Amino acid sequence: MEFDLSKPIYLQIVNEIKRKIVRRELAPGDKIPSQREMAQKMKVNPNTVQRAYQEMERIELVETLRGQGTFIQQDPRLLENLRNQMAQKALDNFLKEVAALGLGENEIRSMIEEALKQVPIPSNK
Repeated sequence: MEFDLSKPIYLQIVNEIKRKIVRRELAPGDKIPSQREMAQKMKVNPNTVQRAYQEMERIELVETLRGQGTFIQQDPRLLENLRNQMAQKALDNFLKEVAALGLGENEIRSMIEEALKQVPIPSNK
């Protein structure tokens, strides 16, 4: 994982775990590496990983069971909630960026409609 130096590393670790859940690389109930293993794997300070794990517990993304490890929460709505949160954040960032370029609502709408024609988007289930 390559880190963006303009953002706290611990938050980037949290976001990477979220992305893995949304991409179904991690599922509710899956065990994640220990803090020490994660620090070695990502080549970061163990305190940074500890802070990431604390944040994930605070937002109820994971739970730590003493002597057993840290696991993705067993919440059946977790995937949907994370996907919606991440999509909304991406959309908000996109809209702020294009608005800052001076594009109006109609221009943005047209661009989105044209992009949807060109980019393969999976159909709803």
